Amino acid sequence: MAEKMDANLDYNNGQKDEAVIDTNRKLRVGIIGTGWIADSHIASYKRMPDVEIVAGCDLIPGKAAAFFKKHGMEGVKTEYASHKEMLDDESLKLDAVSVCTYNRQHAIPSIYALEKGVNVMLEKPFTVTLDEAIEVMKAEKKSGKVLSIGFQPRLDANMQMIKKIVESGELGQVYYIQTGGGRRRGIPTPFGTSFIEDKTAGLGALADIGCYSLDMVLNAIGYPKPLTVTGYKSDFFGKDPNYVGYGAHHEYADVFGVDDFAAAFVRLEGGIILDFRIAWAMNIDTPGDTIILGTKGGLRIPSTDCWNGTVGGPMKIYHEVCGQQTITEIPIINDGGPSLFDRKIRSFLDACKNGTPAPVPSSQIIYNQAILDGIAKSAELGREVEISVPEI
Repeated sequence: MAEKMDANLDYNNGQKDEAVIDTNRKLRVGIIGTGWIADSHIASYKRMPDVEIVAGCDLIPGKAAAFFKKHGMEGVKTEYASHKEMLDDESLKLDAVSVCTYNRQHAIPSIYALEKGVNVMLEKPFTVTLDEAIEVMKAEKKSGKVLSIGFQPRLDANMQMIKKIVESGELGQVYYIQTGGGRRRGIPTPFGTSFIEDKTAGLGALADIGCYSLDMVLNAIGYPKPLTVTGYKSDFFGKDPNYVGYGAHHEYADVFGVDDFAAAFVRLEGGIILDFRIAWAMNIDTPGDTIILGTKGGLRIPSTDCWNGTVGGPMKIYHEVCGQQTITEIPIINDGGPSLFDRKIRSFLDACKNGTPAPVPSSQIIYNQAILDGIAKSAELGREVEISVPEI
């Protein structure tokens, strides 16, 4: 049996096609970690006609059972004390798992799932440290299974347009990029303390939204290797007991242990300079638009009030036409397709079923993680550091 879904975006070329999903073969899926981001995963999986959600686990006893009950799902096995117990249950015959744990627990269950021959949809950020990401990639390579990282913004048609503009040669040779973004008051404390404690998060704004803004530009220019980084991070707002914003945060000041602002100057292979800044909280509306400067033209990508995975308005290309300085405006693209999260999950499922490459491959995101890791190390050392990513 095959089931048609509404017109979907082709993730490779941005064209619309009517997707036909074969429901004869259903993928058996488990969820590791049932915190708030898992709500988006389960909602998306429930919209996929070729998925059976068969299991879930969480370190907090009873949390997984309550999670599936909240979502109106019966018969989902949750009597597991850990991800290991769930993945060891051969009766589940799992095809894939979503890893929705807090940052510091991304690597361990992902590695174990891959070792068990299970495909992995890993929420962003990849990991906390570069060393962890390397270990996950080793397990991925050995398993031959799909590992896709949760960067759904790159499936947005406007994000894809940025990559098309760069690849078209319209900008010439890219030599400088400014990117980042953030929130005036937006430390994510309404979700408890897992985002802000070092023992769970490891990184703050850097990992939460910084990884997205890095991916936006690095994906557009083909993910060149990072070479060196000078990084800075601070926690002035998170540590301030008088801070209020995006929920009453002041009560968590004593446990705040990550960055709420970070900046960096990164040298990339090919002579490209990346000027980066990101914030959960700051005393300004935006640290600036994203700009990509090339020898033939420059691209301005308007910032958003709260980094949300797309662009803040029509993009503009600054170039010359017949010797005249010209500005070409790129209208916002509203393709009318599924949500970005649904596209993320659908593209992952398609890769699992068809044996095709991961839609957001670790071979790219390892460089994203290397930059985050380099920023953190540089900030702690107070000097520039070299970035080295081994062949895996």
